[in-house]
Amino acid sequence: MTTARDRPPEEAAEDTSFARGLRLLLTVADRGEVRADEIGSLLDMPISTVYRYLRTLGEFGFVDRRGGMFRLGPKLLIGTGATVSAERLIRQADAALRMLVAETGETSVVVRRIGLSCVCLHQVESDASLRVTFEPEAMSPLYAGAAGRVLLAFAPPDILEEVLSQELLRITDATPTEDELRASLGAIVMSGIATSEGELIEGTVSAAVPLFREDGIVGAIAVVGPAFRCDEAWRTRASRLLVAAAREVNAALAEDVAP
Repeated sequence: MTTARDRPPEEAAEDTSFARGLRLLLTVADRGEVRADEIGSLLDMPISTVYRYLRTLGEFGFVDRRGGMFRLGPKLLIGTGATVSAERLIRQADAALRMLVAETGETSVVVRRIGLSCVCLHQVESDASLRVTFEPEAMSPLYAGAAGRVLLAFAPPDILEEVLSQELLRITDATPTEDELRASLGAIVMSGIATSEGELIEGTVSAAVPLFREDGIVGAIAVVGPAFRCDEAWRTRASRLLVAAAREVNAALAEDVAP
C-alpha cells in the first residue's frame, strides 16, 4: 500500500493536514464534548491550529459548538452507540483481533463509522510475509468492502438513504453498483455478516461482523487477506470465528461501563 513517504512532497503535506484534521475529529467523537484547549493538549497542537480546524469542520456541519464545548455536528451524528469511545472499542476488541489473526492467519481490524466513511481504528497484522495492512486511521466509503457495508447495513435510515442517493464511485472493477449494494444490505442484516472480494483492494478477500451495545451498533471487526490464501473453506471458518469474536467483544462492551 502506498504511504505518504512514496508521494510527492505537496501530496504528503496534504495527507499530513488531513490526518491531523481526522485525529481532531475522532477526539471530539471520543470525548462527546471537549474544549478547544483540551484538544490542543491531547493532540499536542497549537490552539490557533485547533480553532482553524474546528472552524472548517463546523462550516461543513461536522462539528457543533455549544458555549465553550465542541461536539459532533449534525452531519456526523451516528447514534447513541457512538458513546463508546475509540479507546474503549480498541481495548475491548484487541484480544479478539489477536485471536482472529492466530486462527485465520490474516490481518484483523476494528472499524467504526464516521459520517459516510468507515475508519480503521486498530489492526493486528498477519505474520505472513505477504499480507494486507492499512494505514492508521485509513478511511473508505461505506458502500465498498465488507467492514464498511456492515456499518452501512445497520446505520440509521437517513445515512443509508444518503449513501444510496449518491453516485457510487468504482474503486475497483468489483466495487458494487447501486443495485448490487441494495440487494446485499438486507442479506447482511439477516445473516449478521458481510463478505467481499476485491472491492477496495484488488486481489483481497474480507469478512466482517458488527459490534453492538444495547443502544446500537458501535463498530465492526473484520479479517482481510490475499485471495489466493482465502479460499471458500477459509471464508466459512473465518465467518464462524468472527461471529464468536464479536459475541465476546459485545459482552465486554456491555460490562465496561464508562465512568
